[in-house]
Amino acid sequence: MKLQLLAFGIARDITGQRFLELELPEGTTVARLREWLTEKHPRFNSLASLRFAVNNEYAEEERTLQDGDEVAIIPPVSGG
Repeated sequence: MKLQLLAFGIARDITGQRFLELELPEGTTVARLREWLTEKHPRFNSLASLRFAVNNEYAEEERTLQDGDEVAIIPPVSGG
């Protein structure tokens, strides 16, 4: 299945790209996507938190991804 991955902030710095197209096996979960990202880009392990949104909605780790989903990597943010 194909996914569109959007990377913002430090996530974009880590991947080197803002938009990525991924081909992953059917049945891939958000948790497995996280594992794949940290295997490919170990710097993700150093982030205090990392969230994902699927089709503009925050997604839990157990969510199964579908062909054509748009997944945003949401890195930790600080404000003031």
